[in-house]
Amino acid sequence: MISRWLAPTAWARLQPMLLLLFGVIALLAAVLVESLQWAFALWATAGGALSASALVMGAAMVRRGRMRAMLRAALRVMEHDPAPCFCSDGAGAIVAVNAAAARRFGEPLGQPMSRAILGMLPNAAAVVFRTETALERQPMTHETVLTTRGPVRLTAHRLAGGVFWRIDDQGGAAPHSGDGIALPMMVVSQSDTILSMNPAMRDVLGRRPTALADVFAQSPVIAGRRTILNGASGEIAVVPVIVPSRDGRREVYVVPGLADPPAASVAARAFESLPVALLHIGSDGCLLASNRHAQALLGIVDAATGPLSQFVEGLGRPVNDWVMDTLAERIPDRSEVVRARRREEEVFLQITLSRITDASGPSLLAVLHDATELKTLEQQFVQSQKMQAIGELAGGIAHDFNNLLTAIAGHCDLLLLRHDQGDPDYGDLVQINQNANRAAALVGQLLAFSRKQTLEPEILDLRDTMGELTHLLNRLVGEKITLTLSHDPALWPIRADRRQLDQVIMNLVVNARDAMPDGGEVRVETRMVRLTEPLYRDRAEVPAGRYVTIRVCDQGHGIAPDKCHRIFEPFFTTKRQGEGTGLGLSMAYGIIKQTGGYIFVDSVVGVGSTFIIYCPAFDLPAQDVIAQHSPLPPQIMRAKADHDVDQTTGVVLLVEDEAPVRAFAARALRLRGYTVIEAGCAEEALEKLDDEALKIDLFLTDVVMPGMDGPSWVRRALLARPGVKVVFVSGYAEDQLEDGSIAIPNAVFLPKPFSLADLTETVQRQLH
Repeated sequence: MISRWLAPTAWARLQPMLLLLFGVIALLAAVLVESLQWAFALWATAGGALSASALVMGAAMVRRGRMRAMLRAALRVMEHDPAPCFCSDGAGAIVAVNAAAARRFGEPLGQPMSRAILGMLPNAAAVVFRTETALERQPMTHETVLTTRGPVRLTAHRLAGGVFWRIDDQGGAAPHSGDGIALPMMVVSQSDTILSMNPAMRDVLGRRPTALADVFAQSPVIAGRRTILNGASGEIAVVPVIVPSRDGRREVYVVPGLADPPAASVAARAFESLPVALLHIGSDGCLLASNRHAQALLGIVDAATGPLSQFVEGLGRPVNDWVMDTLAERIPDRSEVVRARRREEEVFLQITLSRITDASGPSLLAVLHDATELKTLEQQFVQSQKMQAIGELAGGIAHDFNNLLTAIAGHCDLLLLRHDQGDPDYGDLVQINQNANRAAALVGQLLAFSRKQTLEPEILDLRDTMGELTHLLNRLVGEKITLTLSHDPALWPIRADRRQLDQVIMNLVVNARDAMPDGGEVRVETRMVRLTEPLYRDRAEVPAGRYVTIRVCDQGHGIAPDKCHRIFEPFFTTKRQGEGTGLGLSMAYGIIKQTGGYIFVDSVVGVGSTFIIYCPAFDLPAQDVIAQHSPLPPQIMRAKADHDVDQTTGVVLLVEDEAPVRAFAARALRLRGYTVIEAGCAEEALEKLDDEALKIDLFLTDVVMPGMDGPSWVRRALLARPGVKVVFVSGYAEDQLEDGSIAIPNAVFLPKPFSLADLTETVQRQLH
């Protein structure tokens, strides 16, 4: 049964043959050519091609040998396994089976795994697809599938180049539901067909009926409502209890009809035999009886009594009103989800009330199910929808604010050009400019929250940037906290937005300070890490490669384990009411993710917390390393670059729907000597371009405008004027624009808000 583990791909077979053919051709050409120089070159080429062909074939043989060895090892394990086992290749075709699989499935070699087990599992293709998808993220996965024969467990292990499968059929050994229960019960399908009965039900009926109508005199059967059961010795008054199961099935239990007060009745004693949580509620809405399953779910003792509202809450209206409305049959019987009041942990329950009537009057039978997992999934879904809406709102608000800030800061720059430092208004103008920059930083935080901020990445050496940030961090932590910095001497640079990265570090250090009200030490460490294989943690996958890690460690009170997985959620905070907004860590998460990095947290209650940031390391070329360590500061380098560029004129078509932004940009460019033609929308710009005599050197346009957007009209205009340069401006990040990018040749992107210098320098670089 041993088969080839992996057949080589077409390219793997073709590659050595092509190299060999190329080498033979070069060898023949070297023999035939007359020029000694050409002959020498061809001999060298032939030798290289033939050597490469031999190396490729040798590597392929070694690879196939390793695969065969792995296959033999897998076969030694699975050959005598009583469960069917398979080996499939990278394409999903079965290449080996053990004896148990051969006896049960024949020889399915070459078939897809889903086809081989089609008769054993319902919807086998979907099960195999889910398993193969899970194996892309983890080395092993398993799934239990319910079939008519019972549960079947499918286990899969990822091997080099293939998958090892094992199928454990548990159907023959699985006991039927209710076999160990003395109370009569049966399993019924959606179509009211009886699928199975326990021995107690067979004894009561004295026969094996096939349909629910053959058992009960009245149809349909309603949970909690007294009905007549056609037993072997005649008609029996019973109260059915219906428990939903998987695949639409129902477990129907029958309890002798209530004739006495519940505490002394057979039904009350039968509560303990039912494998479901049950409550009996009297006509006054108070709890009369409960079984041990209900007591465990509610966190109560067996003698607990009182209104149902003492045990559950969170219905959205008074619980007692719901109970009394059900008793009076003013509302239909339906399930409601509530929270258990007396449980320390958060537990949600699904309660179904059914009205029953006996000699003592109407009462309610309540069936309880643990709905905590379902409620958690619902809350996560609602939270994701809420955060998506808030993110879109934040992005839209930030876009509008960027337009306003561009106009404010731009006109302030124009005023500063006409006032020197001795002017009485100079200080006021500087204050306006500084506060506009602070507002721009706040807008950047909003965009970081929605992950739509426009980053300005640069090559950073954390040893320098962290050193410059130290004085600010020392002021933040105060006198009780000791701040310690530690750097790896072999630290590589990273590519990130310095302003945003500083914000992340400050947020983490401030959180560490707040976690130590009595003082302590905050350690900030940078290290080089090389991952030889992907790192899986916290539902994230960090690819293999070189990373620069930043660790912020504190000695505070720590974070509880049940809160660690929510620590990066917006508006979630472990601080007291009024001490935190819950946005700091969510913004840090957004910034790090948009930079291409990862952030995790490790915490032990009473010991402290450690936040770990993984940033991809950036390997600088030699000339860039020299430039990074240039003695000239960035402002001087920038001024020197501006001085080196010739001051020339040009014609700029400015398209901007915001009138204040358009007015500022037009004045700024005209001051630099450019001829500016203004348009308030894309349609107006295209009308102006209909004049063929109009010469345009550069299009300066907003991206998001009413009507036709910037990239659309520029693409149309470039058909007639292909040589025109383009500058796009927008308050959104470039990768959030249409199709993920602007994707227009000779175009650059200028984020809003921009200053006068940013605008003129960008236009000048594009034109010259």
